Amino acid sequence: MLLKNKIIFLTGGTEGIGFECAKAYHNAGASLSIISNSEGSISEAVDRLSADNIIYLKADVSDADEIKNAIADTINKFGKIDVIHNNAGISNPSKTTDETTEEEWDRLFEVNVKGVYNTTRFGIAELKRTKGNILNTGSLVGDIGQEIHAAYSATKGAINTLTKSMALDYAQFGIRVNAVAPAGVWTPMLRTWSKQQPDASVIEHYLDEIHALGYCPEGDVVADACLFLISNQARFITGCILPVSGGAELGYRRSVNQIVQENQAEG
Repeated sequence: MLLKNKIIFLTGGTEGIGFECAKAYHNAGASLSIISNSEGSISEAVDRLSADNIIYLKADVSDADEIKNAIADTINKFGKIDVIHNNAGISNPSKTTDETTEEEWDRLFEVNVKGVYNTTRFGIAELKRTKGNILNTGSLVGDIGQEIHAAYSATKGAINTLTKSMALDYAQFGIRVNAVAPAGVWTPMLRTWSKQQPDASVIEHYLDEIHALGYCPEGDVVADACLFLISNQARFITGCILPVSGGAELGYRRSVNQIVQENQAEG
């Protein structure tokens, strides 16, 4: 029961990595306020994970008023917040920089980066009171980049440096700030990205190949790392960008273009 009596404010917690985190946190004894901007996704999550100490709130992390209200609703329900996990994010479009529209660029930064800004500015007073911590869901591409995914990679790079700056700013209040950085993880978002690639038929093989351990995992492996980072077992860890990547940061063994070319040659 690593999270007994802890209250977690979890954005993007109704599917993918976020939902795996919700299950792990609940199993570890936490109460949860789970945020999503999709009523359909909330409905599906409620069917799979429901308890007296879990609430679901509809809010868009890029909307300041909605997040301010969600923070207030969480405190009204549970009396406090111990952890803010900024997991909500989008990945579309899968494009080069010049192909990305201004609207697409702005939306990526509004959700992936401004979302962290909004939860922090409206939740930091409560975390100062509880000496809580913040966890951001980043990505390995924020450090090494990714082909045909420029704007998304840029947002994740921003999250990496934002995490470190926030760790320095809030350490004086006893607040830790960390991030996890997965490589490939099978989520609805990754499946959407896969379909947008020039040769979608080779993507599953590609995603296995980029991990030194030889396979692309499900979201539970990331949830286990997140559970550690927000728990007291990580009480002396802050400003950490933790790769949960099966060794992919050691060097992608083959690019998607290489695998496409090999597939074409074999064909």
